[in-house]
Amino acid sequence: MDHFLSPVLALIIWSLIIWVILYARRIPILKGADLSADSAKSPDGDWKNQLPLKIQAPAHNYNHLMEQPTIFYALMFFLFLAEKVSAAAFVLGWVYVALRIIHSLIQINAGAIKLRFAVFSLSTFCLMGMIVTIFI
Repeated sequence: MDHFLSPVLALIIWSLIIWVILYARRIPILKGADLSADSAKSPDGDWKNQLPLKIQAPAHNYNHLMEQPTIFYALMFFLFLAEKVSAAAFVLGWVYVALRIIHSLIQINAGAIKLRFAVFSLSTFCLMGMIVTIFI
């Protein structure tokens, strides 16, 4: 995939894979749980406290994939539509996606927070680097 926007598609596909993992882990546990109907109605209900971190982690990661990556999507489309496409921005886009995948793999397995934060920080620097490419 060598189109400038292919990293966007890759991150969208990855987000949907995380969605599948989220429910593949969550549904079997919830089926066997003794939950009250009122608790299940709320996204922050008591039912969440009954789930181990390994079950909750993919949901947290899915939420994270709906947050900062919105900047990435907007930035990639801005670069494309403003005809500011460059090899550097393309490479940084792919590095951003790779780092978000690594971040996901760490988080969904309830991995080390310091490592996850380092990967998140590096991905943020990629976004900053992409912005710099606009002006060079």
